[in-house]
Amino acid sequence: MRTPSALKERIIAESRKIGIDKIGFTTADDFESLRSSLEAQKAAGHTSGFEHPNLDERLNPKLILKDAKTIIAIALAYPSKLKRQPPRTGLKRGQFARASWGDDYHDILREKMALLTERIQELTDESVSFEPMVDTGQLIDVAVANRAGLGFIGKNGLLITEEFGSFVYLGEIVTNLVLAPDQPIPCQCGDCTRCLDACPVQALLGDGRMNAQRCLSYQTQTKGVMADEFRPKIRNVIYGCDICQVACPFNRGKDFHRHARMEPETTKVRPELLPMLTLSNRQFKDQFGNMAGAWRGKKPLQRNAMIALANLGDASAVPDLLAVMSRDPRPMIRATAAYAVGRLVRKFDEPVRQAIAAQYQKARQANEAPEFLTEYHRALLKIDALIR
Repeated sequence: MRTPSALKERIIAESRKIGIDKIGFTTADDFESLRSSLEAQKAAGHTSGFEHPNLDERLNPKLILKDAKTIIAIALAYPSKLKRQPPRTGLKRGQFARASWGDDYHDILREKMALLTERIQELTDESVSFEPMVDTGQLIDVAVANRAGLGFIGKNGLLITEEFGSFVYLGEIVTNLVLAPDQPIPCQCGDCTRCLDACPVQALLGDGRMNAQRCLSYQTQTKGVMADEFRPKIRNVIYGCDICQVACPFNRGKDFHRHARMEPETTKVRPELLPMLTLSNRQFKDQFGNMAGAWRGKKPLQRNAMIALANLGDASAVPDLLAVMSRDPRPMIRATAAYAVGRLVRKFDEPVRQAIAAQYQKARQANEAPEFLTEYHRALLKIDALIR
């Protein structure tokens, strides 16, 4: 029978052997101190809707595992820079945020935690229960990781570690083992506001919270028409956002390539935009299905690709966009294509105008939603404004 102290040291040693970059421990006490803040965020409309729906379970580990005693928090460092750039093909490229590079981090974390729980079970003769989870689980990853001493929560709401900055994936394991807790790390941001200043949509509230519905990462994952305000701000990013991380001084010089499955394929994370517009479901799955950024399906990414083409000023895309506008079966995609054409046309073009007007008429006859009809109407107004 090992002492809790000796067992903890063995667990740390085993975690290193299986490639866990950072590990910490905290009690399974509740996180009730966060309740009022979380309730206020929800009341203010600042939540994304992607959070676990049961607030009690988000705050009380014992609702997840009845005899919970300890939470083991882990972090895996991911790359922040490409080792090489994709080849030049003459086509404009989009980009995925760094947290979606390589294989889906949920799968990688689950595999690491499964290995760790196996090793822990081998190290003790007790009857041990485990409940591992990643950010799709009940608990709040950054709160657990902070209390377990992995790092501090920055003003952008991300966990910032000393070794790897905020370029880490987080997971946790609730267990009935008794292990000595580590100490939480207080915020070290001081007077720095670089992340707040860099956010182009002022989504960060300055105290570690954010208005998630304004976050560009959230906007790239919605499935409807993207609000006008956010379209130019995503630039050529088709999934996620790295702006606050890139601005953070704690991330300066941080770039770790420790896990083969996290290595990005440059043509996947910097994909050509035009071919994305007509991907079949099978082609989408083959190209992007192993990435975390594929979880919402192809429609949001195709919408974002068209917005990115407009942001990049790629007028050569107009014929392809017109084809999407007239042939794609999805009203939102057709409408976004019309929007992109309206932004890209530089001089009055009667055939282009006729194509948009014809599709506009079809959309009206089909009683499509007002937000779709608006896109055609505005595209026509922009083209008509080019008449000299």
